[in-house]
Amino acid sequence: MNPTSGGRPAAPGVGATRGQLIRYSNSVTAEQHGVLTSRGTGRTIAWLAKQVELGLASVDLSLPQYRVLGLLNEGSSVSSAVAEQLAVRPPSVTALIDGLVARGLVDRRTIEGDRRRISLGVTDEGRRMIAAADAAVDTRMADIARMLGDEDDGAGALADIARWLPALRSYLRACQAERP
Repeated sequence: MNPTSGGRPAAPGVGATRGQLIRYSNSVTAEQHGVLTSRGTGRTIAWLAKQVELGLASVDLSLPQYRVLGLLNEGSSVSSAVAEQLAVRPPSVTALIDGLVARGLVDRRTIEGDRRRISLGVTDEGRRMIAAADAAVDTRMADIARMLGDEDDGAGALADIARWLPALRSYLRACQAERP
C-alpha cells in the first residue's frame, strides 16, 4: 500500500524512493493541497523542465537550442532581440546560434539596407526539428500526465500548463512597456 494513494496499492514502479514518481490521491484535503503547492510550485516547474530536457535529448536538442528555435520559428529576428527575449547576454546567444547554423537548423542573412545587422531565420530542417522536438516533449509530458490516473486529470494538467504561455507573453509585454 502507498500512504499517498488513499489506501490503494501503488501503481507498479511508483513509490516514494528517489527518482520515482509519487502518485497522490484525488482525495487530497485543502490543507494538504495548500502545503503541496506552497512548497513545490517552483520545484515542480524545475522538475518538469528536466523532463522537457529529457524529451529533447531524444532528438539531440538542448533546452536552450529549443528555446531559440521556438522563438525564431515565430519569425526571424536579430541576435540582440533573441538575447533580450531569452533574458541572456548576447554572447550566449551567439554561441547557441553558431551551433544551430552549423547543424543547418538556422540561417543568417544580411538585412537589406544595413549590412552590419544579421537576421536569423529557421531553415526547413530547423522547422522539421522543432516539430520533432515538440512531438517528443508532448509525448513525454502526456506520459507523465497519465500517471495522474484519470484521463481527464491528465488532459486538464496539460491544458493548465498551456494556459501559462499567454500569461507569460502578457507579463513580458508589460515588463517591456515599463522600461524607459
